[in-house]
Amino acid sequence: MEKINLKDLNYKELKDWVLNQNWKPFRANQIAKWLYTKKVDSYDKMTDISKDIREILKKHTQFDSLQLVSYKKSTKDGSIKFLWRLKDKNTIETVFIPEDNHNTLCVSTQVGCAVGCKFCFTTKDGLIRNLSTAEIVDQYLQVQRFVGLEPEKRISNIVYMGMGEPLANYENVKKSIQILTDKNLAGLSNRKITISSSGIIHQILKMYNDKEFPQVRLAISLNAPDQKTREEIMPISQTNKLQELMKVIDNLPLKAGYRIMLEYVLLKGINDRPHHAHKLAKLIGKNKKKFKVNLIPFNPYPEALYERPEEKDILLFQKILWDYDISAFIRWSKGQDISAACGQLRKKEISNLIKI
Repeated sequence: MEKINLKDLNYKELKDWVLNQNWKPFRANQIAKWLYTKKVDSYDKMTDISKDIREILKKHTQFDSLQLVSYKKSTKDGSIKFLWRLKDKNTIETVFIPEDNHNTLCVSTQVGCAVGCKFCFTTKDGLIRNLSTAEIVDQYLQVQRFVGLEPEKRISNIVYMGMGEPLANYENVKKSIQILTDKNLAGLSNRKITISSSGIIHQILKMYNDKEFPQVRLAISLNAPDQKTREEIMPISQTNKLQELMKVIDNLPLKAGYRIMLEYVLLKGINDRPHHAHKLAKLIGKNKKKFKVNLIPFNPYPEALYERPEEKDILLFQKILWDYDISAFIRWSKGQDISAACGQLRKKEISNLIKI
């Protein structure tokens, strides 16, 4: 019988599993404390749990679902890219991003991606499979364990912006967020978690109508101000039309203080001209306070189809949006020297990374 991973279980499921072992209910809180608060790396370190119970845990459950193969740390900004091997020998990547007053983790949700955005490195492999809940949660737990548990190293922000389309792995992403935000488990703030989607309309609606899906922040990879341009660089727009997407997100019910982020990768000569900025402003329309635009200068990689715009063009694009009173910020990507910047995550030869 295949061992279960307790990190696949939300709090209710963990309690039910404990009761099914004929253990006292408080054992669920003990186990949760060691997994999510202490972030121990083995059952042997759960010192207030009897040895007999620890032996049962070892026999019937697996601990970590990821094996750290290698990592690379940026000499420019301290970002760290991790390469993990999964049980089936596939690999995924995760990026730790230190900020001035917080630390962010960019997690993957799939091995590869089927969306096919032409500017993204990850899609080169196509989609191999979805990650399990435990494989998503373990990225957070193992990176936090790796960088340390000191307060200044605490990961407070999680962005589902790594390999894969999060909403194409709906149930496992949902449960991972339940685990990460449950005060009895990881206890992170809903406001500090962001799901980035290419704009799968029916899945966005499903998420906002799902009472069991914790409301987190939503980012949409927009990347173009008109259907023709978006369809050229994001084939998913053929079935998820831009105008319909904008209508849907314009009418989403948001909690106070929440805004939808529109991610816009600037591609030289493709979507970065002044007339594109004016079109984008008109597309956003009157409900501009509901949105924030993140402008992301393209990060070139070998054999890329596109180029990075000139800095003056990036700044002009931002200025035009601000002139429309649209909040627009340039996201100068971190981790570029280790191929960890936005759109660059893809498994590479292990020899290109620092061996453990």
